[in-house]
Amino acid sequence: MSHDVDEMEVVVGVKRFLQSEVIPRVAEIEAGDEFPQDILDKMAELGLFGMPVPEEFGGINLSLAEYVAIMEELAAGWSSLPSFLNSHCTVARILTLFGTDAQKSNYLPRLADGSGRGAISLTEPGAGSDLKSIRTTARENADGSYTLSGDKVFITNGMRAGLHLVLARTIPAGNASSTESNISLFILERDTPGFELTRLIDKMAFHHVDTAELRFENVQLPKESLVGGVIGKGLSQLLSVIEVGRIAMAGSAVGLARAALDTALRYSQERQAFGVPICKHQAIQIHLANMGTELTAARCLVREAVRQKEKLGRADMMASMAKVFATEAGINITREAMRVLGGYGYVAEFPAERFYREAPLYMLTEGSNEIQRNIIARGMLASDGPTLLGLV
Repeated sequence: MSHDVDEMEVVVGVKRFLQSEVIPRVAEIEAGDEFPQDILDKMAELGLFGMPVPEEFGGINLSLAEYVAIMEELAAGWSSLPSFLNSHCTVARILTLFGTDAQKSNYLPRLADGSGRGAISLTEPGAGSDLKSIRTTARENADGSYTLSGDKVFITNGMRAGLHLVLARTIPAGNASSTESNISLFILERDTPGFELTRLIDKMAFHHVDTAELRFENVQLPKESLVGGVIGKGLSQLLSVIEVGRIAMAGSAVGLARAALDTALRYSQERQAFGVPICKHQAIQIHLANMGTELTAARCLVREAVRQKEKLGRADMMASMAKVFATEAGINITREAMRVLGGYGYVAEFPAERFYREAPLYMLTEGSNEIQRNIIARGMLASDGPTLLGLV
């Protein structure tokens, strides 16, 4: 990510939007149950739902550097905002890269203008990050259509999305079962018969972001619903873009940590103890120094992951490093912010309490950090691993 990204027109526009229309309302929105549709409508006007979509389909086709910078800004303003966008943009990115011409023409304009929000349905009750173990099946019928059956869980935007990409074990016509190589992605519209939302999951934070359990009961899909039109490409299609989601998640964690540090800095300069602002006390300064150092290191690692992804096309190891470090830095920094605020850090009147509840999600989603560490280790042990790390 170049230094100039922070001043690019679209990033500046997002900052203005957050300062004028979001940040002053966050406490009120968080305290209520009403879904902030007006904010999402404004995000659509800014083109944010079309960030990865080519201009010919109504998108704004941002670079990865711009995309990650915007996700950081959104999280710094209100940390729920990236959750409305990241999985949606993954859907749009997959269809942009791998969709047939008809799929692009049909779906990308709706995704770009926000009239059709996207969700990606991967995780299952018995198969978390192990996507090769999914049990949802798409059985090919004699006429080339598919019958989709199975369950998905922890699906972000699962209730409000109009378009789902569903990962399924594909069983070609005439076969009794599927092999690991026959995992595919399918396009599913929300109103398709047999598609059911079975439960909304109550979470410790991010209450305005719906997280759903879904069921597919003999859902009939046309042959045109198979992404790219070729069976067995689902995992490779996912793997080519999922590291973008991980880098964006790392950038979002940096944004949340920025907000926590800003809260702690301002409070420490205003709060008096023993006759001086508490920022004058060495104990508080140690917390602030740790927060600032860890935040800066996290942002640098995110930007290095962006650089490698843009230069090499794949950046599995570096994306995982950025995701691990930035998300765990977010947990540390929000905890430190709570300590700077003392008792006020534990009450809902101050945002530090919310930051502390929100931070763990980043560690768990887009592939848990345990999975990321496996990816990192494999990358380090690969023949070019030390070279990619700049160690040789």
